[in-house]
Amino acid sequence: MQHTMRLWESSFHSVKSGTKTIEIRLFDEKRALLNSGDTIAFENSKTGEKISCLIKNIYKYATFEELYANHEKTALGYRADEEASPNDMLAYYTQAEIDKYGVVGIEIEKIK
Repeated sequence: MQHTMRLWESSFHSVKSGTKTIEIRLFDEKRALLNSGDTIAFENSKTGEKISCLIKNIYKYATFEELYANHEKTALGYRADEEASPNDMLAYYTQAEIDKYGVVGIEIEKIK
């Protein structure tokens, strides 16, 4: 199955370069439809450029703290010299949304 997701420009470039291998989202109704083996067309929210990725694995957690504790920060899109904090996700999602849906790490691989 093919899915579509928009990414901020910096995240898009990290996925495109292959450094970001885990996309972080709420485990909402849309993400509940994802399965290993499906593909995601990521769209750069600024330029409209698209890239396709294969879903390799799906990791479900109750909180972003759990997700961050189980994955390397560079896989999540942080630079090696950057501090990674689960609180960064509060810029995108409310605590009420996190409590309601839980979170998901979508392991991806760019399709050549």
